[in-house]
Amino acid sequence: MKIKTRFAPSPTGFLHVGGARTALYAWLYAQNKKGEFVLRIEDTDLERSTQEAIDAIIEGMKWLGLEWNEGPYYQTKRFERYNEVIDQLLEQDKAYKCYAPKLLLDEIREGQMAAGLKPRYEATHPLIIEANTGVALDAPHVIRFRNPKEGTVVFEDDIRGRIEVSNSELDDLIIRRTDGSPTYNFCVVVDDLDMGITQVIRGEDHINNTPRQINIYNALGAKVPQFAHCSMILGDDGTKLSKRHGAVSVMQYRDDGYLPEALLNYLVRLGWSHGDQEIFSKEEMIDHFRLESISKSASAFNTDKLRWLNNHYMKSASPEHVATYLQWHLDQRKIDLSKGPDICAVIQLLAERCNTLCELAEQSRYFYQDFDSFNPEAAKKHLRPVAKEALQLALTKINALENWTTENLHHVIEETCSELNVGMGKVGMPLRVAVTGEGQSPSVDAVMQLLGKARVVKRIEKALAFIADREAQ
Repeated sequence: MKIKTRFAPSPTGFLHVGGARTALYAWLYAQNKKGEFVLRIEDTDLERSTQEAIDAIIEGMKWLGLEWNEGPYYQTKRFERYNEVIDQLLEQDKAYKCYAPKLLLDEIREGQMAAGLKPRYEATHPLIIEANTGVALDAPHVIRFRNPKEGTVVFEDDIRGRIEVSNSELDDLIIRRTDGSPTYNFCVVVDDLDMGITQVIRGEDHINNTPRQINIYNALGAKVPQFAHCSMILGDDGTKLSKRHGAVSVMQYRDDGYLPEALLNYLVRLGWSHGDQEIFSKEEMIDHFRLESISKSASAFNTDKLRWLNNHYMKSASPEHVATYLQWHLDQRKIDLSKGPDICAVIQLLAERCNTLCELAEQSRYFYQDFDSFNPEAAKKHLRPVAKEALQLALTKINALENWTTENLHHVIEETCSELNVGMGKVGMPLRVAVTGEGQSPSVDAVMQLLGKARVVKRIEKALAFIADREAQ
């Protein structure tokens, strides 16, 4: 039997972290089993579903590299199919029309709660029987699924083990609303049946839906898929992950400077493990992924760990790969790469010092843009009159330098230190502030080599003028 999984988000919001992890697990399972992965957009909530959310879900899936074999399918384009199955259930007396108005049902539920009972729909309630008696067939109504009254629903969850629910706990759920639109729990079953889904991997918030859906499968005489329900993701503080914890939308992580492989690696470890291994390539994730290795417990999101992983991938990936994702951040900052060195060389120099692409873009700015002023704290500390002699001597040697290499620039700094009989910091730090405008950077000789001779000379001259102005004050 060919394994087939699906990711079926509702487009009532962006693709969030929990959804992305569910999609990843379903995708990995399909890949591991040489199966297929389906993307389905569950947009039956017509009031809350938006095209913007649909676009964001698809963009997020593509950015993460979770490619689908089929889809995207849209539930709103399958209403004819759903109604065909509903009509079939009506003919078989496995569903029925209910004319009881919402106001009456609300009153009944309030009475049940007041009596300490579980609020539920009861077809045998006298008031509901009365509401369904002697009514014109075309009067406003819903279609309800006739749920079994006896026995239990039992299924083996691939993560949680055996789950059993008494049918007496389940009421006759609505499968078609008064306006004629089919409902979520019903559409899901028809979709999974028609699309040949063999494994449903989703969040634990769907556990209560599963017994209802299994009963619909049984009513249709269909094979029930295997289920696996993943635990929720908590924030750093142990509460349910939400916007107040920072970025929860996948594309927000893109905007915040994370590489997709870093987020994937982080998400796969939020509840799943393979020994003590922390860093996984996509191929390793596919090879090692097992549903039984997913924890039943909730996982806590740790931004510091994600940043650590991102730094790892920024350092270990090829500069060309990093550059493809860095470009968006450079464009946001209007940094023109035509006015400076090869960005891959800059990435090689800076990546180890940065945790995000945002930091990398900011730190690369001085390679491509001249700055109007020096960092005040760095200038106060290192661009003092005492630094003038070192900068002037270094400038003389730099102007005379014919072979512009990192090694030769290092020799310039060493020679300047030797001739002035001062430590490396007395020359290197003023030069760093002069050429970068900042008090921190990679090795200044490597920075100068990438900046080029003309730009270095111009910036040292600017620093000397700045010192002269300080002396004159």
